[in-house]
Formats: sequence, structure tokens, C-alpha cells
Amino acid sequence: MQDDELLRYSRHILLDDIGIEGQTRILQGHALVIGAGGLGSPVAMYLAVAGVGHLTLVDHDTVDLTNLQRQIAHHSDSVGQPKVQSASRTVHALNDRVQVTALQERADAALLDTLVPQADVVLDCCDNFTTRQAVNAACVRHGVPLVSGAAIQFDGQISVYDPRNAASPCYACAFPPDVTFEEARCATMGVFAPLVGIIGSMQAAEALKLLAGVGQSLAGRLLMLDGRAMEWNEVRIPRNTNCPVCSSHIGTKQP
Repeated sequence: MQDDELLRYSRHILLDDIGIEGQTRILQGHALVIGAGGLGSPVAMYLAVAGVGHLTLVDHDTVDLTNLQRQIAHHSDSVGQPKVQSASRTVHALNDRVQVTALQERADAALLDTLVPQADVVLDCCDNFTTRQAVNAACVRHGVPLVSGAAIQFDGQISVYDPRNAASPCYACAFPPDVTFEEARCATMGVFAPLVGIIGSMQAAEALKLLAGVGQSLAGRLLMLDGRAMEWNEVRIPRNTNCPVCSSHIGTKQP
């Protein structure tokens, strides 16, 4: 670690749980972020300032004026531009040492099977059920931990699904792919601006803990936030031994 890096990341290094070894693991880490919108913005920004060595950002969309109420990686002059390019510029302005791979593509199964094995942690910051299931399935197949967040109106949720841990459920254990869920989109339902910042920041925190190898992750626990009352609830999620996605895969790769 260079002298300027020791200074830049000194507040992490001062933490006994992280120290130089943990910060070095962060610097060497590769995070794959699916979605560069409301959740992906704080995720990418906090991972960048924390020194994650390589960020891969995936989002097919462009910046719209309505995004600027909450998607803090984008600015007024970003309207009409690809979200991944806008977010990449913001990341580089925060920390020009971070390597950013910006992909303006849909995160389908083929792309995920290419990208997920290259990552140390995957962060699901998308806004639709089909992509969430595809991301989860890829993480299970390749044994890569997944940090999943969601936010709509005043409600948010976050959990970690770690296929390296035989006791950990996957996303499909909690939200079976064959069950029909009503899609809730910000474009029609609305979302409280700071909510995505709260959930996205927590996703970044969980990813950094996984990269640094510190603390206990949210694996097996789903945290749900009622933003109106600013009240958290926790639900324990057991692993489904008959899960069609993870029953034959989970626990095959160790942390």
C-alpha cells in the first residue's frame, strides 16, 4: 500500500477489525453492481471512496430528469446519457484509482455467467423481480455472495445471500421464482428520496464487510424498514432444502 493510500484510508486502517490487512483486501476486491440508479448510486460511491479496486457497473438505461430526485450519482447535465457512464464519471471524481468497467447492457443470464465468476461480491440494485432471480441464480451457480436491496415508496429491505455458507438461504428461498409477485416500480408507485440512500449505504457496508472479512453478514436475516415510522423489523429466513435454485449448489464453495 502506497503512502498516500495509507493516508486516504487511514480511518479504516485505524479500525481494529479492518486494519491494513482488511483494507488491502478491499483494495484488491472486485464488486459487480447490477443497476446504477437509486440504490446503485450510493453503492458505487461508497465502494469507490472505501477503495474497492474494481467496480463493474451494469445498467441498460439512460438518465432521465425524474431520476435526479434520488439517484445521486447523476447530475443535471447527465440527462440522456447512459447511467453507467454518468456513474463512472462520479466514481472517478471521488477516487480516480478505482478501475471501473461500465456496461450499458441488460443483466441477462448469459452476461451474468460471464461477469459473476469474476467478482468477489455482487450487489443487486435493480428494480425488477426477473433480474433479481437471474442475479441470484448466477451467484448460486458460481458461489459468489449476493447483497440484495430494494426500496419503494417508504419501504425498504436488505439481506445477504451467501452460497458459500451451507446454512445460508438464497434469494429464491425467500422469494420463490414460481410465485407471482406484483411488480412495484418507482415510476408508478413513487419512492422517498433518502430511502434509497439508506438501503444503498447498507448494501455497501455489507459488501465491504464481506470483502474485508469482518463482522457478521446479514445472511439468513431480512431487514425491513418502515420509513414513515423509521422502524426496522427483522425476519429470519431459513434455507429451503427443496429450493429449485440452491438445493444442489449451496455450500459447495467456501469463503
